[in-house]
Amino acid sequence: MTIVPVTSADLDAAEVSWFSALCSDDYQFLGVPDGDLRSSWEHCRDIALTAEKQGFRNILAPSSFQVGQDTLSFVAGMAPLTERMNFLAAIRCGEMQPIMLARTVATLDHMLKGRLTLNVISSDFPGEVAESSYRYKRSHEVVEILRQAWTQDEINHDGEIYQFKNVPTEPARPYQQNGGPLLYFGGYSPAALELCGAQCDVYLMWPEPMDQLKQRMQDVHARAQAHNRTLDYGLRVHMIVRDTEQEAKEYADYIASKLDDEYGKLIRDRAHDSISLGVAHQAKARELADKFGYVEPGLWTGIGRARSGCGAALVGSTDQIMTKIEAYQKMGIRAFIFSGYPHIDEAEHFGSRVMPQLKTCSLPHEYGRVPSETPATPLGTGIRK
Repeated sequence: MTIVPVTSADLDAAEVSWFSALCSDDYQFLGVPDGDLRSSWEHCRDIALTAEKQGFRNILAPSSFQVGQDTLSFVAGMAPLTERMNFLAAIRCGEMQPIMLARTVATLDHMLKGRLTLNVISSDFPGEVAESSYRYKRSHEVVEILRQAWTQDEINHDGEIYQFKNVPTEPARPYQQNGGPLLYFGGYSPAALELCGAQCDVYLMWPEPMDQLKQRMQDVHARAQAHNRTLDYGLRVHMIVRDTEQEAKEYADYIASKLDDEYGKLIRDRAHDSISLGVAHQAKARELADKFGYVEPGLWTGIGRARSGCGAALVGSTDQIMTKIEAYQKMGIRAFIFSGYPHIDEAEHFGSRVMPQLKTCSLPHEYGRVPSETPATPLGTGIRK
């Protein structure tokens, strides 16, 4: 029995995803910059290609104003280089005019032939510090406009921030049908929970003890239920898996062995989400951890000393990791976004040890969003007007 009702209640598989370090976030030793692991096109491309080869079904392409790759440009570049894996592209609501964003999404979705999913983000822009209420209002309106563009003949929106009337949607029709690309969202404030409950498909959580994850699921479900909706749930967490628990723990100690905590704080503070409620919860988990950094068996918070956002890793043997994943699935978690340091090496460790034991899926396919043949859209096989 899942913690709360979920959209994919009968699904016996999970969407298992990896992470492409587009935003200067790949290390051999945490907090020690390595030029060979910089977020160049070549390195980020190779992470994604490795993930597809290892059988991952999706990959998160994050967004931040740091040295690295622009998210949507990167996803476009990867479209012809990949065949099976989806891309979870982060979109910062308000960064682009919403109707033009809908058109960009339609272009990418056709390039990927339905392999596009979207991670909705409501954080500040470079040089901007906006009120949280304004940012979430902006995000609400952007998502409403996107959904109109994907499901209606015209966009009509009269909001506080955006006003549009009778805008035709032909240029913004995506490849995916029955609602367009799935929307993934993570956030902890009341406004964040309302946005996800009202508008999005998958609620993403960062790693915390299981009791706290249960509470997160219950909180956002209450908001979804108020809109007569259900959600699916996802967990974004780092990964260290080896043949034995001892080997995994030794590797965790190894990658943190050269970390200077002052420099780690500098890395955390330069991220745009560094003052968010979610980041505060990750810091709290570090405070509650034992002297070795474990806040519960197998959940190591040491990674959060050198990065903002997702700040803990599952650490253990193959069997221990499988047991943890199965426990999360029983809670109702249907999507996992893993990562590890360095990202290519850890993708191969997970791919060889854990992936063969997992039944995986693509959530857009499970939702019936991806047509079996090119759709009759203006960019597909529709009549040209």
